[in-house]
This record gives sequence, C-alpha cells and structure tokens, in this order.
Amino acid sequence: MADPVTPVPSPAAEGSDALVTVRDLHTTYGVRGSFFDRLKGRDTGSVRAVDGVNLDLRKGEVLGVVGESGSGKTTLGRTLLGLVEATAGSIRLGDEEITGRSEGELRELRTRMQIVFQDPHASLNPAMKIGALVADPLRFHKLASGTEELRERASAALERVGLAPASDFLDKYPGDLSGGQKQRAVLARAIILEPEVLVADEPVSMLDMSVRAKILELMLELKDELDLTYVYITHDLATAKFFCDRIAIMYLGRIVELGEAPEIYANPRHPYTAALLRAIPEPDPRRSVPRDLPRGEVPDHVIPPLGCSFHPRCPLAFEVCGWESRDLRTLLEERWTGLEEADYEAERALIGDLDTLDAPRTEALLPAAAGKRGEDAMTVLEAMRAAAPDDPFWKGVAETTVEEGGVRLRFHEPLDPPETGSAEAFVRCHLHDPEALAAAKRARQG
Repeated sequence: MADPVTPVPSPAAEGSDALVTVRDLHTTYGVRGSFFDRLKGRDTGSVRAVDGVNLDLRKGEVLGVVGESGSGKTTLGRTLLGLVEATAGSIRLGDEEITGRSEGELRELRTRMQIVFQDPHASLNPAMKIGALVADPLRFHKLASGTEELRERASAALERVGLAPASDFLDKYPGDLSGGQKQRAVLARAIILEPEVLVADEPVSMLDMSVRAKILELMLELKDELDLTYVYITHDLATAKFFCDRIAIMYLGRIVELGEAPEIYANPRHPYTAALLRAIPEPDPRRSVPRDLPRGEVPDHVIPPLGCSFHPRCPLAFEVCGWESRDLRTLLEERWTGLEEADYEAERALIGDLDTLDAPRTEALLPAAAGKRGEDAMTVLEAMRAAAPDDPFWKGVAETTVEEGGVRLRFHEPLDPPETGSAEAFVRCHLHDPEALAAAKRARQG
C-alpha cells in the first residue's frame, strides 16, 4: 500500500480568497421511470450527478475537470453557471453567492461567467447572421444600444478571435463557416461581455485534429489578453496536460484527486487517475505501453457503490473500501463468462436466483439452487477464490458461513473516503487516509 499523506483540514473547512469557491456542492437529477411507475407513484430514484464537490478556482488559472462520460463534469460546469440548479451546497463568485438565486438575479452574474459548449454547430442559430449571434449577449443584457454599436462591438470580438477582417464574417450564416471558424465565433460571443470566468465544456472535441491546437492556443492568448480564468472540461488528459495549471479528476460525481498538472501526471495518487493516464494513446507505434485499465464499467449512478465508488474497479482496494452484495454477483458473472459452456452449466446448476444480490448490503447470501445445499454453493465460491486468490474482493470478506439455503458472506464495514490534503491539492482515497488504513489493519487482525 502507498504511504499515507499527512492529514490536514478538509477544503470545506478552510477560508479562501479564490475567485470561485465551491463548498459541498450537490446536484441531483430525478430519474423518470415507466408510465406505470409514475402512475403508481413509485420512487424511481435519483442520480447524484455532483456529489459533495469542494473546489477553489484561482484567478487567472486554467483548471481542468477530467473524467469519463457520466462522471459529472459537465453538470458541475453548468451548475457553476446556474444553468442547472444546485440541490445543496454553496458556489461563490468573489463575495456573491450563486446558489439559491432566481433566474433574474443570476442574469447579472452571468455577465461575469460565460460558457463555451462542446458542439459549435449546435451553439449557433443557423437562421441568424454571425454578427447578430456574437452581439446577442450585449443586446440581451442591455449593454449596448443601436445597430451600429452592436455591429462595432461584434466586429471587435471577431477580430480578437482571429476572424479577420470581421467584415467578411458579420453577414455570413453559421452554415458558411468551417467547424474551427464556428468555434471562434462561439468564443467571440463568450468574450464580448468581458467575463471573468469562462467554462469551456469539451471545446475542441468536435473539431478536426488539425484545428484543435489552434483553438487551444487562441484560448490561451485570450486568457492573457483579457485576464480570463478557465474551467476546462474534458475527457482528454493528453490535451489537459499542456493546457491546464491544475487538474481535478472526477468519478461518479466526486472529485477524487486535485492537484497541479505536472504533479498529477508525474505522481498520480488515486488509482483512477493512474488508470486514466495509462489510457492516453501513445503516438509512437514502436513503443509498447501497458494498458492496465480498470475492470468492469462505470457503476450505477442511481445506487452507487458503498464506501469508495471506485472500489469495484480498483486493483488496490482493500478491507474497508465498501465491498457489498453486488460485488459478489459481478465477480461470479465475470467468472462464468470465462468458463467453457459445460463448466458454466455445471456451476450455474448449483446456484439459485442472483437477483437477491442486487440490493447493496454488507451481508449477502449466495443462494443454492432448488434441491441443492449450502455446501454445493460453497464449492462454487471456493472455485472462484482458487481461480482468483489475489482479487481485492476477498479482502473485503470478513466471514463466510455455510447455511441450509446457501453461503452467507459478511463484508467489512465500508468507510466513505475523506478528502485528504488542502484546498489546493487533495486526494479522496483510502490509500491515503490513516484512519482507513488503521481500520483495515484491525480488520485483518480479527
């Protein structure tokens, strides 16, 4: 196991002079069930898209927010701008609280915070001319009056983003522009209000490789010229390495690691961060790079794993990381997919309905099939362990008992990983939590 870092107060407990301060932010979406679920008033659950995020955004920096699809990074960016309502927590822009404000109250703050969306083709109304599109924020916020002033300010913004001479673009429609030119127009519209913060949500992912670097270079130039602060949302760690000052790694709605970009790449502390770095493509075909990626898929957002959300996929998980009944089913089904058909049928005939394992519990009964005994189910469990004795799952099993109807497994009590570090850099992982390491040691000693 890695050596634990020295614990310091949680970022939520510290004061901050950051430009944007986020504390214990939650954004939850309700899940729409079937028509009959709604008719009967059944609760279909909710997705915790942002789940207790703490974050300080320093003036003038580029903060990268990185994670797989479904990690919550886009929802975080939209919540920062008030485009999605926060369920709980605090977002402060300087001395101004953003959460809890009405749409009218947010309107003024949005002159200070703008967003660049992922798809430039969908961001521009195809029926409007580029000049009108770029100047539209000025008209909406009543910061300019008259066609001539709007046109002049739009021209200046277009020139600033490299669409020059502006007279060649003002009266064109979005369909007349290339993808790179459209994204420049989107940037022009974003900066025309002279914001302090720009949230860039995958701003180059829809563009050809040939123009991505040019757009990122332009964004850095604008940052220096206009004193901008960026939140750069991406799944591309290769791009973030060269564009960002600090990087926040998100997984299932939480920031699991935050730090200076060079340190993140040189010394990733969270196993998920290390896995993402291993997934970066190697451009040199002569080099062989290990692809030791996490097993399985991103877990259920509605009912996330107990303890650490990453534990079902983590090669370094141990006793207190959150092992539960669903992990038993996953491990068993993974085993069965690798067996010959005859071996699978022989084992499957000994095990009953696995749906009882779907509720997250720290105790699980591996059921024997009808007409079979607990000892029969135990033979399958023993075969599983013999085939993969080093699987982290077995560290989570505190006790195994054979019963009439199957094998009962009791797992060690799960712990929720705290943020260990400071507001500037922290990791949310039991490997760096002295209390979790001590609890695991006690568990091993019985």
